[in-house]
Amino acid sequence: MALKVYNTQTRRKEQFEPIATGKVGIYVCGITAYDTCHVGHARSAVVFDVMARFFKYRGYDVTFVKNFTDVDDKIINKANTLGRTIGDIADQYIREHDEDMDAIGVQRPTVAPRATDHIDGMIRLIETLQQKGLAYVSDGDVYFSVESFPGYGKLSGRSLDEMMAGARIDVNEKKRNPLDFALWKASKADEPWWESPWGKGRPGWHIECSVMSQKYLGETFDIHGGGEDLVFPHHENEIAQSEGATGKTFARYWLHNGFVRVDHEKMSKSLGNFSTIREMLKRYHPEVLRLFILQSHYRSPLDFSEQSIHEARLGLERFYALLKSLKDNLAAAGETPPAPVEAFSKQAAGMAESLESIKSRFVEAMEDDFNTARAIGYLFDLVRQANNYLEMTGKKAPSPEKIAVVRMIGSILDEMGDVLGLFRDDPDEYFRRDREREALKKGLDIAEIERLLNDRSEARVRKEWGKADEIRVDLAAKGVTLKDGPTGTTWTIE
Repeated sequence: MALKVYNTQTRRKEQFEPIATGKVGIYVCGITAYDTCHVGHARSAVVFDVMARFFKYRGYDVTFVKNFTDVDDKIINKANTLGRTIGDIADQYIREHDEDMDAIGVQRPTVAPRATDHIDGMIRLIETLQQKGLAYVSDGDVYFSVESFPGYGKLSGRSLDEMMAGARIDVNEKKRNPLDFALWKASKADEPWWESPWGKGRPGWHIECSVMSQKYLGETFDIHGGGEDLVFPHHENEIAQSEGATGKTFARYWLHNGFVRVDHEKMSKSLGNFSTIREMLKRYHPEVLRLFILQSHYRSPLDFSEQSIHEARLGLERFYALLKSLKDNLAAAGETPPAPVEAFSKQAAGMAESLESIKSRFVEAMEDDFNTARAIGYLFDLVRQANNYLEMTGKKAPSPEKIAVVRMIGSILDEMGDVLGLFRDDPDEYFRRDREREALKKGLDIAEIERLLNDRSEARVRKEWGKADEIRVDLAAKGVTLKDGPTGTTWTIE
């Protein structure tokens, strides 16, 4: 099956055909560096991280560019309020952004350019637009004339009349048309500025992405991505100024992720209904957040709640419980070599065939517009089938055939997990960290739980089953669930 992507501009799925065979260039709009990242930022980051991972998995050479906006009204206002420079503010929140992205397993982009490092390129692009009659100067500001670009509105699918009818635009006597947007802004008091042919000033927001994307990916590149809130006006304006300057197609495919919602409202700083990534990671394993995000298709809205996060935690626990079982089986096998596939019994051969089928369906789901929701559903099928196999083959020392199947299961989970950025932790470490977080949330004493587990183990050795059961019941009342296995007792907090 060929890879298909949903192109916002054409409003349909299209077969992905790169400009250069075997290579893909992706540009994604990054953060405005003025505050700490929240779950909405995490969604966009994880979504496009998985896309880049899948392209690499399919053998593409990926150039992934994601910018930082480091000059903007919000940054300037914060800097002035705190008595700091915009560089200080941007540096702080870019550093925090990188720490947060590292924590949730988002791979660093190939290039992470900052807007202020590309001012000269912005000035040159604005001059080109002015020379072509697409931009005009008004009292030190430079504006793009939307009426001069016939294709304006093709990404959002709206005409100029429709935009005017639905616009909430401040009256600005400098503009010829209320929809015209700023390419360059004349400097004001207490604002940073750069020299330009139009006087001291700073760039508008939209111009930076046109310049940075084209510098690192060329005048026409494969994929431009971002949140759906950027379709209009940001991405619409990028198309107008880029194609107006070059006369070439800007990006061939436009991909947009849906909002994270809280009570049917978009999660945002302005509404105050956000949870930061840092707050989430104090309470949950980083992969809980990734699984929560990826269990919905990237274009769908994602409803955030404590219940939905809790369900993602339980789902991730199922994967790590299987990984723990696989690890324990291999540990019990010691140096026993695995059996060759051609010597498999009917049961093992059937399991191996099922694993290959799940892998194929996983890849097909990802090739269908990166349908991580369906792909993860197949991985849950794998968990169910693998657990059934492990249970049917018993708890004794694993046979060479079972060892081979266990390794197959682990290999597929590792391979598919690498595409999704999941299952990267050691299962014992995962459960240890999970227990610590849950115990902290519920005010439980881990040392006391471990003491009771030790007492129970000693009671079981002495065959004092009543006392052992009493401890189990006592722990269950505290929300601690025990699971006895061939290598000992493990516990989780529900």
